[in-house]
Amino acid sequence: MLKELNQVIDFIEEHLTDDLSLETISEYAGVSDYHFRKIFFYLSGLTLSEYIKNRRLSEAGMDLLNGEKVTDVALKYGYQSVDGFTRAFKKWSGLLPSDVIKTGISKSFPKLSFVITVKGGSAMEFRIEEKPAFYLVGVSKRVPMQFRGVNKAIVELAESITDEQRAEMHSLQNIEPYEVVNASYEADANFLKEEGFLTHLIGVLTTKDNVSDRLEKVPVKACTWAVFPNEGPFPSTLQETMAKIYSEWLPSSNYEVIHAPSFSFTKRDKHKKDYAYSEIWIPVHKR
Repeated sequence: MLKELNQVIDFIEEHLTDDLSLETISEYAGVSDYHFRKIFFYLSGLTLSEYIKNRRLSEAGMDLLNGEKVTDVALKYGYQSVDGFTRAFKKWSGLLPSDVIKTGISKSFPKLSFVITVKGGSAMEFRIEEKPAFYLVGVSKRVPMQFRGVNKAIVELAESITDEQRAEMHSLQNIEPYEVVNASYEADANFLKEEGFLTHLIGVLTTKDNVSDRLEKVPVKACTWAVFPNEGPFPSTLQETMAKIYSEWLPSSNYEVIHAPSFSFTKRDKHKKDYAYSEIWIPVHKR
């Protein structure tokens, strides 16, 4: 997929001054919009829209250095007014467009290029499983998006589970993995930024439909799952494995992530502090 990503970068470069939608880019890439945005973010550290904005403003700065008028440059890169362009350019570069013209100094944001980097030769263990439609049932809460460390809001959610809720979850559980899972969905920033909130559910998998009002019930359609076992310091090993799935495994595999809740479970080691075995389940289909 790295070849396709670089072709998409070239496509973006050719259309920087056009009305370039994220859907058009994903269609050109030949993968779903959801999959492409997640892969792009984990490889580049930027959302696709941020990258396009940065490239446009960088090229706008070059045009200003080459003597083009502020009004012409603003319109060229899709801004409806000079004021809107000036605010965006100042926020991005710390300079006013007029400062660039006067001083001959601007800020640059180079075109991206994706390459394969081999680090340490570590292999990722995974397996592919088919699973029928099921429900995620459990307790849920809107919690802050957090990529690293222990999320205190999730800890508080786990501590809030009542004996009645726990007993009902246990009675409903009837499909592998027979573990209490953590699922996240409905993220404000579509999981692409460490900001905003997401819905986090602690619960179990079931095919039973009769669920009381004590528990949230989230339907998950039948699909293929890529499962990634990992073991080590918790939660850092789990979080690092998640990052590697999107930055290393998915770009080099024949699979594409689909828009459905992913989940994980963790089994703590009683004899080792902050150490655990975990599995991450990612919904996918073949490209």
